[in-house]
Amino acid sequence: MMKKWMVPLVFVVFLTVAIGFTAKFLKRDEKPKVVVVLQELNTDLSKTIKAGIEKGFADFDIDGKVMAPDSQDSASNQIVLLKDVLKQKPDALIIIPIQSPASIPVFKEYQKRNIPVLMLYQDACWKDQTTFIGTDHLRLGKIAGELLSSFLQPGDQVVIIHDTKTNPAVNDRVMGAKETLGDGGIEIVAEQRGDDESRNVKLVISNILQTYPNIKGVFATNDNIALDALKAIEEKDLKIPVVGTDGTRGMLKAVEEEKLNVALAQNPYDMGYVSVEQALRAIKGEHVDKRIDSGVDIVTKDNAKSRIDFYKHKVFK
Repeated sequence: MMKKWMVPLVFVVFLTVAIGFTAKFLKRDEKPKVVVVLQELNTDLSKTIKAGIEKGFADFDIDGKVMAPDSQDSASNQIVLLKDVLKQKPDALIIIPIQSPASIPVFKEYQKRNIPVLMLYQDACWKDQTTFIGTDHLRLGKIAGELLSSFLQPGDQVVIIHDTKTNPAVNDRVMGAKETLGDGGIEIVAEQRGDDESRNVKLVISNILQTYPNIKGVFATNDNIALDALKAIEEKDLKIPVVGTDGTRGMLKAVEEEKLNVALAQNPYDMGYVSVEQALRAIKGEHVDKRIDSGVDIVTKDNAKSRIDFYKHKVFK
């Protein structure tokens, strides 16, 4: 016969086990929580990446959030944001770092809590990051140099107009372009900065055209510079090929309107989508490749409209 004092004890044990199973079931049933920290949210690039990320959240049934600091140039603001996200205990972090070396101590705090850290678009080159998803920028530069060389003859002169060289991606693009332009016998007569921070992009380009009247081509490390170069060239009634690197709507429109024969395009929508897919794999403990190249596309008049339509319906609705 069971003693009376054992009845409550058995009940307590049963209740404890039941609560444990229930909690375990509920935890298993919860959606994975993924936080994405971008550099900013206002450019075409960030809006396209965000659209791909949100599609990934929906397809993989993830509780996701996308955020960014107030200023894309403020590494300190992004670090403050990362520390705040850490307190929210996400299952994974996806990040486009503004300044990689300064961010690594915070990434290590995520690592201590077994939170996967995935680099998106810009590689931090941190040995313990889960993966990097984005463009191989050295290869992008090489393709740009090959493309520009295809319009030229050995001995022709070109200029390279770059944005800030504190960005490793920019340096890789320039290095790749210089390598293949050199292989094609093309002379690089100038490398100049001409990004938005200098606030005189068209003036820089106009001065280059005046100083080097015989240039036959322009390589720009982003599409904003490329489009400004194209405008300055058009104002002088010149026909000089310009190669950018992004595949923004402006460059696609220039190809569609036959102001340019061709453009290069990265795949930011795919980057965003794949980063979410890989974050989920990391959360589940599955294998994730250390580098995932999102590829580079060549856009011509034949396929420019389909890409423009894609952006219109998937990103800029």
